[in-house]
Amino acid sequence: MKRKDFIRLLAAPLTLKSMELQALSNMLHLFPDTPKIPVLFIGHGSPMNAIEENEFVEGWKKVAQEIPKPAAILCISAHWETRGTFVTGVSQPKTIHDFGGFPQALFDVQYPAPGHPELAQATKALITTTEVELDKIWGLDHGCWSVLVRMYPEADIPVIQMSMDITRPTAYHFELGRQLNRLRRKGVLILGSGNMVHNLRILDWQTPDSGYDWAAEANEIFKQKILNEDYSSLNNIRSVSQVFRLAVPSYDHYHPMIYVLGLKEKNEHISFFNDKLVMGSLSMTSLMIS
Repeated sequence: MKRKDFIRLLAAPLTLKSMELQALSNMLHLFPDTPKIPVLFIGHGSPMNAIEENEFVEGWKKVAQEIPKPAAILCISAHWETRGTFVTGVSQPKTIHDFGGFPQALFDVQYPAPGHPELAQATKALITTTEVELDKIWGLDHGCWSVLVRMYPEADIPVIQMSMDITRPTAYHFELGRQLNRLRRKGVLILGSGNMVHNLRILDWQTPDSGYDWAAEANEIFKQKILNEDYSSLNNIRSVSQVFRLAVPSYDHYHPMIYVLGLKEKNEHISFFNDKLVMGSLSMTSLMIS
């Protein structure tokens, strides 16, 4: 075999990969341009919010009415952690009841929103820092549907979910969020669902409408650092103060907010809503970037 033929053979996989990525990137042109859609982080709390009427549900409904109705939704939920990064690529995602010990009425809830395989492919193409795989098994977990069933009860907006890689540090998730930004101008609402302060091990069931002093302190510092765009501290939150070792005992409910903060553009405004502590160690504080 001639040397030039050997080099061409070696380069073929790279060429094919480049062509594949280009084809995927071109899929974004299938989605009409729109005015920039806001970004949301929702403190989702108990899945019972899907069927109960309370101030937090009212806050979600109000936000849904204030922002333009999205063409599609990309949700990053605290309840889908994986090794690697995945995006749901099914046309009809199932409603996942990933909890136990709740009334049958909650298990009866279905959220039959369609999926959007083309959006999943376009999302895959946008991510350049890691390989993204399409998932054909996962559906919509309760971090996603328990919120959307109150915001968009008609279930007529296509929804996909993106998983969070548990092997990666916080700064990685921040950068991954940043890479999704183009979707905001394609009518896609990017929604992170978790909780700023989330420690289920020390819940106080006797104080349903308030929080521990340390939880209140953590909640206020969170808001200050978010408004100051102190992403260095937010990406290394447990080193900031002892209270954050209590507020963020694991990163599952924290990292969805980090994805959302990675999407903030210069001169955009951050507003908070549902800013309240419940059961001692849970913050329902939510935010919108617009």
